[in-house]
Amino acid sequence: MIKENLLKVLEEIKNGNNLAEPITLVGATKMVSVDEINFAISNGLKVVAENRVQEFREKTAFINGASQHFIGHLQTNKVKYLVGKVDLIHSVDSIRLGQEISKECLKKEVYQDILVEINIGGELSKSGFSLENAKDGVMELTKLPNIKVVGLMAMLPKTEDTALLKNLCLQMRELYDKLKSDGLPFTYLSVGMSADYKIAIENGSNTIRLGTTIFGKRNYEVKN
Repeated sequence: MIKENLLKVLEEIKNGNNLAEPITLVGATKMVSVDEINFAISNGLKVVAENRVQEFREKTAFINGASQHFIGHLQTNKVKYLVGKVDLIHSVDSIRLGQEISKECLKKEVYQDILVEINIGGELSKSGFSLENAKDGVMELTKLPNIKVVGLMAMLPKTEDTALLKNLCLQMRELYDKLKSDGLPFTYLSVGMSADYKIAIENGSNTIRLGTTIFGKRNYEVKN
């Protein structure tokens, strides 16, 4: 089923987003086995990403032939396990976290690409910069040594209100375009997961993070 699911998504996104930009498909591999991940890679998945540092550490050496990202909430005390080992950290949600990543980069003498997480829905349950503080936050992070801000990331609210989701995606795109026009080396606008990726790519997202759509439902009640 993984192969069929993946090929279906690759077909859906082959023409890019509404702006004809190519779409980066990120396979969200939380609770997915190494064998299943490598099977997906062998069938055309080029980027995989973990939500949890522990899972990344357990699997990373066994993943073959794909770029590895990190997409989950990241605690400052776990930064050392990712810096220099993942190609992109999507979820930089505070200046403090950026400072810790920068510090670890200097210690290891490496550079790290990051995305800045925006709490576009203003949800109390989610972290990230507010839309109002986003530009200042991004500019502050760009000043930190050895990290490169290459785009923005957001998690859309869980809602059936498609007009709201469209509007939030367009707000993210507007912010992305504004910052890019200011000279930032932006490549990724990471918005859209299994429940809402079609709306996201119809409204400016060029990076989607899909778990269930590719790998099927996972039992999140299993204790990790």
